[in-house]
Order: sequence, then C-alpha cells, then structure tokens
Amino acid sequence: QVTLVESGGGLVQAGGSLKLSCAASGAAFSSYYLGWFRQAPGEEREFVAALGLNNGGGTYYAHSVQGRFTISRDNAKNTGFLQMNSLKPDDTAVYYCAAGRVGVAGIETAYDYWGQGTQVTVSS
Repeated sequence: QVTLVESGGGLVQAGGSLKLSCAASGAAFSSYYLGWFRQAPGEEREFVAALGLNNGGGTYYAHSVQGRFTISRDNAKNTGFLQMNSLKPDDTAVYYCAAGRVGVAGIETAYDYWGQGTQVTVSS
C-alpha cells in the first residue's frame, strides 16, 4: 500500500514555472514506477509523464509537454517531482501523481495508487 500526496500547485502566469511534488509513504517508493496525469475541467484525465524506478530508468512524456516538463524522483526522500516550465493556459488542470508496478507507462491502468491531486492554474 502506497499513499501519495501532491503539493506545489498554484496560480502562475503564462510562461512561468512550477514544481510539483509527490510525497509517498507506506511501501517502498523505489519499487514503484512513477507517473503524472492531469484533468482539465470537463475533460478526461490525460497522461503527462512517466519515470522508471530511478532517474536513469527511462522517461516518457506526452507530446504536449515534451521539452517543457521534466519528471524526476528522489528515492531517498520518497518523493517524486514534476518540473513545469514555459507554462501555457492549456496546462491548467488538476495534476495527479500515481505509482505502479507495470513499467514506464502512459495509461491509467498501469498505476495502482493515486494522490488526491493539486490544482495548477495558468493565466494568460
């Protein structure tokens, strides 16, 4: 069992940056693949980024965030991160972190545990 808690969301102007954190507790965080997803108002939840068991374990990004967002983790601190740069109004959403055992994946069913989400709002 893994409990995930996101933080770091907020209001930012277009072009700005935010860094989201995902604090994990419970089972060994280092044995779980990490994913970030987001859900905008009225939209389905969508994949953002995924990372292997460590920072050299492979990454996968949605095309819409490639080159602007960076996923990382600190296993010693049981924490995952999503650095978001060059933010756009279209990035406005609730952002969720997730942990799973399947692999570096962009589908929700690959993840067993989810956080409660953190709101990111980008103003134009």
